[in-house]
Amino acid sequence: MQRQKRIKQRENAAQFFNHLRSVRTAKGFSQGELASRAGITRQAVFSIESNLYLPTTAVALRLASILACCVEDLFSLAQAEEIIEGALIGRLPQAKTQSIRVKVSTVGKRTIVRPVADLGEQLSFAVPADGYITETHHKPSGAVVRVKLSRDREVIQQEISVAGCDPAIFLAGEHLRRHKDQTTVVGWPMGSMAALQALQHGEVHVAGLHLFDPTTGESNIPFLRRHLKGSGYEVVTFAAWEEGFIVRRGNPLSILAAADLAQTPVTLVNREDGSGARLLLDQRLRASGVEPTQVQGYDLVVSSHVEVARAIAGRQADVGIGIRSTAQLFGLDFVPLQTARYDLVVPKLYLKSHPTLAHLFETIVSGPFRHEIEALGGYDTSETGKVHALRVA
Repeated sequence: MQRQKRIKQRENAAQFFNHLRSVRTAKGFSQGELASRAGITRQAVFSIESNLYLPTTAVALRLASILACCVEDLFSLAQAEEIIEGALIGRLPQAKTQSIRVKVSTVGKRTIVRPVADLGEQLSFAVPADGYITETHHKPSGAVVRVKLSRDREVIQQEISVAGCDPAIFLAGEHLRRHKDQTTVVGWPMGSMAALQALQHGEVHVAGLHLFDPTTGESNIPFLRRHLKGSGYEVVTFAAWEEGFIVRRGNPLSILAAADLAQTPVTLVNREDGSGARLLLDQRLRASGVEPTQVQGYDLVVSSHVEVARAIAGRQADVGIGIRSTAQLFGLDFVPLQTARYDLVVPKLYLKSHPTLAHLFETIVSGPFRHEIEALGGYDTSETGKVHALRVA
């Protein structure tokens, strides 16, 4: 009978998160000192900290009073394990692990699952997972996968998924969390056309793009009118930024124009087809009469502005198309070519149905956020928040 009682106590304790040990040590109490002041035995403190049994309400209140904290700081309910199913986007990493970290988002009526590794080598260590896939074999993109959630489902449903290549979207997420709510904004790095396709396929809530049309002198709208049907989208300016050549400090190879890329020993690092940076490069090469085959490194492709700058800083290349802020981040020089607008495209339906998506657009027009991204360098926020007509009335 006594043994069954102890087993039941352990089962009950396992349903709670127990932070007593960490709070006690942070406050500088030994187990004996805490036990003495709480009027219980040292063995009782040990058993509570070891999750062998739960304290009574009176004991929990005394412990919280002694440690100058709330009972909730010491003990909280553990969430029951929850499994959901969703559509896998991307490929699962070929890692020899028992589970794979993933982000989960609700886009319209779909549940989208993406490996955290798709965020890139640095963000993979900075962005926490929403859950874990444990069945990792033979799961192609588009397959239905089961995810064991590690966060509350309601919190996950507030997550905003953005496709694009502006790393400052994570700053927008931090400002949103600081001033509005606890919504997480996750920016999936990809070129402009890939971001637009992800939006059309119902994989993200928002697509960011910068595609400059030299014929009209306008950013994005000419491309969107060709690729989006109907008027069910809002197009909102995030910021304007400077695009140009990122080169080593001092520009030792004197790269000032597209024609200079054909020189020996200049090595380019390129962006993927469909990105705004690739579009700008190809436009300038054509105008200069330079064929891509004449440019060493044209086929050396990376997937973000940050990776372009990193390759040049690491002397894997001499030049690449990117934005001024990433050049400054890596201590590189910058040769401006044009100013382009980076717009966010969002279905109007999502603005109505998503619980916090509208708050993102309120955040980007706020003074604190605009001041912060301007301080990054190369950003102009004078038109941030401006809505552009996709169709002519």
